[in-house]
Amino acid sequence: MRYVAIGDSFTEGVGDELPDGTVRGWADLAAQGWADAVGEPIRYANLAIRGKLIEPIVEQQLEPALALKPTHLSFNGGGNDMLRPRADLERIVGIFEHVLRRCDEEGVQLIVLSGANPSAGLPLGRVLQTRGDRLSSAVEKRLEARADIITAYNWFDRDLAGGEFWSVDRLHMNTRGHHRVAARVIEAVGLTPPQEWWRLREIPEIERLKGTAYYREHVGPWVRRRLAGTSSGDGRAAKLGGAWVELTPGG
Repeated sequence: MRYVAIGDSFTEGVGDELPDGTVRGWADLAAQGWADAVGEPIRYANLAIRGKLIEPIVEQQLEPALALKPTHLSFNGGGNDMLRPRADLERIVGIFEHVLRRCDEEGVQLIVLSGANPSAGLPLGRVLQTRGDRLSSAVEKRLEARADIITAYNWFDRDLAGGEFWSVDRLHMNTRGHHRVAARVIEAVGLTPPQEWWRLREIPEIERLKGTAYYREHVGPWVRRRLAGTSSGDGRAAKLGGAWVELTPGG
């Protein structure tokens, strides 16, 4: 089994920070959970980089991922596009179809995910909710005829949209959220995830900022990056890109 993940901060694991400052996230959890469930080592790579729009994800990550000769490839994108004022939904859906075609051509099993829904906690949340509803529904409809595609859809999970699953910035899932998505992926591939992953009972307490403090700490930097035409992922390399990492059961 050789599993590679491509995407943005959702797949990189932002929001699920470890004590050493690195991020883990649902893809890392799912890969280890996969090895645990089958009782055999699997090879894993993660090329996702935060802040990426869907086109750069595919342009920069898809072919390097396929060059690794994976058996399985997971793909999610479009979340950052939804935060832009002129998101082209039809083009985004077309990019999902391109990823599917390339996986078909290379004989790779595709795993498609939709992102979790952060709109309840964000400014202009209703706008994001509407766009996300349209995108997720369009992708699901376009792929529904392909029963061979593994899907792990998260956008319409109402529990996952609740505040207990989100980090202090309200845009990225926390440890609890990443575990829930990992459980869904493991279940989607026909295995049984740890039951507690669906809703972790205890995670470290975090201080949630409100009002102007929240805007100053989290919204302001995002706006400044947009005005400057920069991204949180600029200059950042994939955390597990370019070579396989072997994960053993119980590792």
